[in-house]
Amino acid sequence: MRTLSRRKLRRLIDEERIVQAIQEAENETSGEIRVSVAPFFWGSVEKAAWKAFHRLGMTNTAERNGVLIFLVPSRRRFVVLGDEGIHRKVGQEFWEAVAAAMSGKFATGDFTTGLVQGIEEIGRRLKEHFPHQPDDVDELPDEVDFGDDDG
Repeated sequence: MRTLSRRKLRRLIDEERIVQAIQEAENETSGEIRVSVAPFFWGSVEKAAWKAFHRLGMTNTAERNGVLIFLVPSRRRFVVLGDEGIHRKVGQEFWEAVAAAMSGKFATGDFTTGLVQGIEEIGRRLKEHFPHQPDDVDELPDEVDFGDDDG
């Protein structure tokens, strides 16, 4: 396994396309979507994803409808986590379906397209259960998190 620096991670991921996909999805929903990309680390990807979920304030949305895609490209592993408000509406099967849709692109190293497809699917479901409201505010930043303190 090779270690990827933040600079290499930023070259691997088209942050502009991902932010655009997040903004387009969030224009249709009161939900919040974040993407966190981590360098290689040993240990549990799931545990690191939950740490990132809390570090990024994903539980701080009014309707508890934040969703995090946590990706470790060097390990080709990722986790999709939804806060309790959205999870109650869609159930575990939805997260598994989103993961399955993204994993094909990730397996070929096309992380950006996989992320965009996942964001679009998450956005559709968030819109269904949490439609955009006239007084909606963007509760969480849209930029990709390249934090590496979760491993």
